[in-house]
Amino acid sequence: MKNWQELAAICRTCNCSVQYAEPLRNHTTFRIGGACSAFVNVNSEETLRQILGLCRDRNYPYLVLGNGSNILAADSGYAGVILHLGKDFSQIRQDGTTLYCEAGATLGRIGKFALEESLTGMECLAGIPGTVGGALYMNAGAYGGDVIVSARCMAPDGTISVVPKSEMELGYRKSIFRQDGRIILGVTLQLQKGSYGAIKEEMDSLLGKRRAKQPLELPSAGSTFQRPVGNYASFLIDQCGLKGASVGDAQVSVKHAGFVVNTGKATCRDVLELCDFVKQTVLEKTGYQLELEPVIVGDPAKPANMPEQEAVEK
Repeated sequence: MKNWQELAAICRTCNCSVQYAEPLRNHTTFRIGGACSAFVNVNSEETLRQILGLCRDRNYPYLVLGNGSNILAADSGYAGVILHLGKDFSQIRQDGTTLYCEAGATLGRIGKFALEESLTGMECLAGIPGTVGGALYMNAGAYGGDVIVSARCMAPDGTISVVPKSEMELGYRKSIFRQDGRIILGVTLQLQKGSYGAIKEEMDSLLGKRRAKQPLELPSAGSTFQRPVGNYASFLIDQCGLKGASVGDAQVSVKHAGFVVNTGKATCRDVLELCDFVKQTVLEKTGYQLELEPVIVGDPAKPANMPEQEAVEK
């Protein structure tokens, strides 16, 4: 059993909140996942630096979480510290047509901010869940890569650097940040002046198309499978007649075959069993090998349980 008194002390000093044995299903768009050991709402770079130092000194596992939109959390939870970069780490600062967005700023909020300032370049974010930090970390497919200038980052040892776009090694669902452990603190975006009416029309159009084609009304992690070379996962899954296939409350969306959705109380086990069935069927019928897109947090092989709350200084 870990004693979290030191973590509690840091959070009191830095005036940020921390919860223990906090269910991850409350913090992922899939609404799936058992409890983590400690869940910290990070509110500043200094808070993050101090907690990273504690995790390093005590050998505590940690994981950075934004909006939880590309996450599948294990039913057994996560035996470590979740560093949540959310609304307390979400300032947007403007300098002319340049925006600096802290990592926890949601894509939707940035898009709305840009619209209100008649800045074009972010229209593609309409209806996309997630934070700017998470989108850059994953190099999300709908993310406006052309507007990225640089990212401010913190290494595990607390040192800060600014990474220009040319050094980010952006590719399909990959970036340098997934390789070297640096935490994205904020992203600088270069937009252009535009027409409020034209920007809003484009955003409304894209949002309307996503609502019509994607199961936004049900919990999911977004696209469930990576795009195979030369084809599309949704087309292959649909071609195999798998729309509506289910295990427990996990279901291949009847609206968009590329999404596995949570129709009620789906578990991580349900999702993975369904995804294995989809992958095997697609492989047998088409020859394509599908790969999961969401990041799996925790150990799916462990049985579901609610971990005992750790000792905390009151």
